Amino acid sequence: MKIALDAMGGDHAPMVNIVGARDALALYPSIETIYLVGDEKVLEAQCLEHKLTGNRVKIVHASQVVEMNESGAKTLRSKRDSSISVATGLVKSGEADAVVSAGNTGAAVANATLKLRTLKGVERAGIASPLPNEHGVCNLLDAGANPEAKPEHLVGYAVMGAMYAKHVLGVEEPVVGLMSNGEEEEKGTPFTQETFAQLKAMEDTGKAPFKFLGNIEGGDLYETRVDVALTDGFTGNIILKSCEATAKAMSKWLKLEFKRKPLRAVGAAMASGAFKAVKRRSSYEYYGGCPLLGINGVVIISHGGSSALAIQNAVRGAMEAVEQEVNPHIEAMLETLSAAATDSE
Repeated sequence: MKIALDAMGGDHAPMVNIVGARDALALYPSIETIYLVGDEKVLEAQCLEHKLTGNRVKIVHASQVVEMNESGAKTLRSKRDSSISVATGLVKSGEADAVVSAGNTGAAVANATLKLRTLKGVERAGIASPLPNEHGVCNLLDAGANPEAKPEHLVGYAVMGAMYAKHVLGVEEPVVGLMSNGEEEEKGTPFTQETFAQLKAMEDTGKAPFKFLGNIEGGDLYETRVDVALTDGFTGNIILKSCEATAKAMSKWLKLEFKRKPLRAVGAAMASGAFKAVKRRSSYEYYGGCPLLGINGVVIISHGGSSALAIQNAVRGAMEAVEQEVNPHIEAMLETLSAAATDSE
């Protein structure tokens, strides 16, 4: 297996990408090669400093970097030799099986869509962002790739998210919910109501490769058995960033309160194991990255502030998606659904 890593992407690049790649290679022998894409001289120096050597590492030069504050779509022409563009090109040419980037999300989505195209039967790709749930992991889909989604796009996300949950995460019967402002069927906007109707029709006719839970609310993301939470990219991105901000604020407030009194500090020390367990369960570092589902190739988009551990786990996520053949499973299911729709006409 060969993975292309956008070594210049992210707030702490290239160091975290180098260390993450080094640790991933040590842990996962099935990875044949990791291509480090970026400024050759910079990467060579970083590899030497962090002891990343051997024939499983190859540096591919890219003269440009897409900054985090740039418009991803506009850089398709202005920065054709950017690290994310070159890394995605390696997947297009077949030299790599997957691409991983903690850089500009818009650029990652735009390059993947333009160079790799979408799978047959997929109208829009979507980012599946994992959230910790009492019952496992809930993937919020879409978390930012498609802000102006249509009901049929969300139906596609339901199928793709279910296939990802089943074949990569090992969920036997994926449960799908639709984000709304109430559980009742009549709740929501015309957009969510139409999406609800299409998903319900799929389930009622026995065509849905998932269990449709119906409308769900914010609390269900953490408390209810739901494997895929559907929404448009605009709303999904707001939900995701709000969750991240809330977690950071709570952590900060707890630390401040523990320091106010000596007895609290003692209690915090005694409960340090529990705090570490919660941190591990809730931190994006341990999930690594978010798959961009619907693209004709495996694309993992990581948090801009990714640490080396996050990059290591993003590489693992890419490896698992390739090994479990998530894209062939998605294509096969969409073809089955298309054939069933044709037969019913």
